[in-house]
Amino acid sequence: MNRPDTRLILLSGQSGSGKSVALHELEDEGYYCIDNLPPNLFDSVIERTIKSGAKLYRLLALGIDARSGDLDLTPVIQSCATLRRERLDCLIVFLHTDEEILIHRYSETRRRHPLSTDRVSLREAIRKERDLLASLSEEADLTIDTSRKTVHELRTEIRVRLNHHQRGHLVLLFESFAYRDGVPLDADLVFDARCLPNPHWEPGLRNLTGMDPAVKHYLESFNQVGELVRDIEQLVRKWLPAFEAQNRSYFTVAIGCTGGRHRSVYVSEALARRLTTSQNPALVRHLKLDPESHPAPRDQLPESFDPVG
Repeated sequence: MNRPDTRLILLSGQSGSGKSVALHELEDEGYYCIDNLPPNLFDSVIERTIKSGAKLYRLLALGIDARSGDLDLTPVIQSCATLRRERLDCLIVFLHTDEEILIHRYSETRRRHPLSTDRVSLREAIRKERDLLASLSEEADLTIDTSRKTVHELRTEIRVRLNHHQRGHLVLLFESFAYRDGVPLDADLVFDARCLPNPHWEPGLRNLTGMDPAVKHYLESFNQVGELVRDIEQLVRKWLPAFEAQNRSYFTVAIGCTGGRHRSVYVSEALARRLTTSQNPALVRHLKLDPESHPAPRDQLPESFDPVG
């Protein structure tokens, strides 16, 4: 089964993490989507969809979660490995959300967690679900932390990340962030740029960003800025082949500074330029600059997600 125009996405994650939002975006992108698929039906569905050769199922997305209670996901993981050996473009995407934020979302919406009962509290249900999905989480090609994402941010990330994926090529993303908002949990490598001179304390630069020429000129006047960029570049170049050898599809390098607008932005842009190739263009995302990539106030988060999706 070697059809380069065919792709299977197995989407999973905690209840309330935004799986329904992600599936809706995939549906808009042309995927035939099936949600809440019982794991024991996975092989049967694959036989009747992708393996049937029907054009309707050329792009297929299957949502699997822990609503069926105790479940063994090992056969699903093994089936995905078999499909890859048959040269099918198969991706496992996992959505993660902080426990406290999940509790906040359910409390605000007053919806019941699928695994909670009169004897199982919300926190216990969240932890039970996390344990049930642990094996799938560990095998994920792409993990997306939705803790601080709105609906629009999640839809944008799904679209951008998956549209840039090509089988056999690793997608490299440099992501700038603000430490005061917390470290992105979906990053593979994290570097701290707070040791660099801070343009924030220069009156003429405070309201600019690391993409503005004046800020670039300021930072490039310090030798340690170039040294940090080169050191990170060398480390990524050295170890990237090892990650590619593990059949990784995505690799995220997060660069942080205090406010996420100057130093981390400059370093991320510089690294993307240095590590972009004709076959593998490096992506850049600035969490504090992109119009749809700023953290929402916590009290707005429950409105952004269906807590049972």
